[in-house]
Amino acid sequence: MGVAQNGPVTTDGGRLVLLRHGETEWSRAHRHTGRTDLPLTPAGEAAATALRARLAGWSPSAVLVSPLIRARRTAELAGLTDPIVDDRLLEWDYGDVEGRTLAEVNAERAAAGQQPWVLWRDGGPGGERPAQIGARLDSLLVDLAQRLRGGDVAVVAHGHVLRVLAARWLDEPVSFGASLVLGVTGVSLLGHEHEWPAILSWNTDRVPPA
Repeated sequence: MGVAQNGPVTTDGGRLVLLRHGETEWSRAHRHTGRTDLPLTPAGEAAATALRARLAGWSPSAVLVSPLIRARRTAELAGLTDPIVDDRLLEWDYGDVEGRTLAEVNAERAAAGQQPWVLWRDGGPGGERPAQIGARLDSLLVDLAQRLRGGDVAVVAHGHVLRVLAARWLDEPVSFGASLVLGVTGVSLLGHEHEWPAILSWNTDRVPPA
């Protein structure tokens, strides 16, 4: 699997290709969009359709997708066929801050004399803790290790969950994902360098050749 577990691990060839879904109304407004099942905007649909050309010439051995419509629609428009829906790819459960911006949340906390909220440290209040999302993605990585033996695997999901997935691939804490900025329809590759889990490319516009 990708998680290093204090030593080099190989997957016999396959790369993990992460694709963030296209724009929604809330992502455009920087509102935390966890389990709310929003559709893509027209701009999001156009960008997801453009992924088809960006991914031309590359064929994954398997496609895993979040159950939420913004991810499933992105996979469809990108031409990724026969997707396998996996609930472990649901976005971070933000709990009480769902639908709110960071500025709104922290203005309210400042007025109450509270310290600023940091998702990567505090988790979603009333939602998912960092340890919980880390555990579910560790479970997913165990299964992905088997799939990667057949070649590249595409994963279409959400900004924060993909950043956590990359952190755990590297055997880093969940909080490492704070340093991995990922735009809508961004493409990232996880693989190995000299048998060590590595980020091969991040937040790019295409899948580089193997």
